[in-house]
Amino acid sequence: MTAVTTDEGRRPPLVLRNRAFGTVWLAQVLTQAAVRMFQVGVSWWLVAYAVAGGRGLASGLFMAVSTLPAVALAPVVARSVARFAHRSVLRAAAGAAGTAAAALAVWAYAGGLPLAAAYAATLALAACQAFFDPCLTTSVPELVDDEDIEAATGFELSTQSLASLGGALLGALIVDAAGVAGLAVGCASAYLVAAALITTVRFRTQAAPGAEDGAEEADGQRSLRGILAGLPFVRRILLCFTAANLFTTAVFVVIPLYTKSVLADGGSTVALLEASLGVGTLIGSFTGARVPGRPTTLGAWLLTLMGLALAAPGLFTGRFVFAGCLVVAGWCVGVIGVRFVALFQRLVPTADKPGFFAVMQAVLGATFPLASLLFGLLGDRLSPQTLCLIQAAGLLPAACALALLRDDDAEPDTGRQDDAAAPARTGSADEATRGAASHPSEPVVTGGER
Repeated sequence: MTAVTTDEGRRPPLVLRNRAFGTVWLAQVLTQAAVRMFQVGVSWWLVAYAVAGGRGLASGLFMAVSTLPAVALAPVVARSVARFAHRSVLRAAAGAAGTAAAALAVWAYAGGLPLAAAYAATLALAACQAFFDPCLTTSVPELVDDEDIEAATGFELSTQSLASLGGALLGALIVDAAGVAGLAVGCASAYLVAAALITTVRFRTQAAPGAEDGAEEADGQRSLRGILAGLPFVRRILLCFTAANLFTTAVFVVIPLYTKSVLADGGSTVALLEASLGVGTLIGSFTGARVPGRPTTLGAWLLTLMGLALAAPGLFTGRFVFAGCLVVAGWCVGVIGVRFVALFQRLVPTADKPGFFAVMQAVLGATFPLASLLFGLLGDRLSPQTLCLIQAAGLLPAACALALLRDDDAEPDTGRQDDAAAPARTGSADEATRGAASHPSEPVVTGGER
């Protein structure tokens, strides 16, 4: 890797002084922006153009389909990330997604695009992203030094914010201007450029001959369930955020319904609202490491604040009210993601990281299909303002559960794995909880957005 240095004592941002990481990060920006643009664009297309009745169900079903691969493919993703060179996995995922988007563009330009084709396309893109995101997270130690892990995590999580900001801004606008065909062309271009960028990067470590056999053996000895069983403190945190995601991820169903039914606006307002969430998350991603407090206590307060922000549009109507509240909610998401993902980077043993980040994505995303369908069905029966209040109320129990967890509980759990985890951690558990801690991928909380 080539490091960029300056004459001054101050170092430039990580993405500039570490060109390998910067290139891979840019590729992730492109892939997540593409999938985000596609999801926002097609969701708006369904609500505004394609479906006359049952818009909530159609939109909710679409979002549910877009999250199924992250859950269903978790064991396959874990094995693939553990056995194959990470650059190959990343390049293949981006290339396959670009091919799928290009095929949809050709079909859409030919005319008569059925709803089933849009659902199948999002399933394919989400499957590719299910491989890309945990593979990149696992690859962070191969691209940066240990002291840069928090900074790398912040940049990695900021990808989801940039994706929401760029992809969400463009998604609905492109559909209004060029339809699904133009949307698919933009997505295909982004994916193929990302694949080309990854091809130029050399990772710090390469799988040596026989490494695949070792990975298979390790995989056979330690299942995905076994990984979480050996990390009870981490498992409890994941369960809290999984419960929270049942309500936070519903915002992606609520936004187009709120825009259409309450604000009576078009794609520009959808873009504003989606971008507001992205701006907030972006700010949170870069300021998260500076927010004081122990992780579980801080996480509980942030979930409470997020609940208040999501409740406000249910009480006060206005596009700028909703946009401002989404900025606050996004900031909470960004801070939570940086603090907790960085903690996991240090507490999870190196050998378990491929499986852990795959299962983390699956566990956090498990509620997304349910949330999308549930709030989609409710959206055909209840007002969007009521949905906002339901979201806020649902976050409070998760915040209370997280507040009851003690960071000290991490010490004995990680202590039992000191020998196995030594290569993965350079500091104590207290150091990790002090300075670190979805997506989605993919989910809103701790992993980003979809």
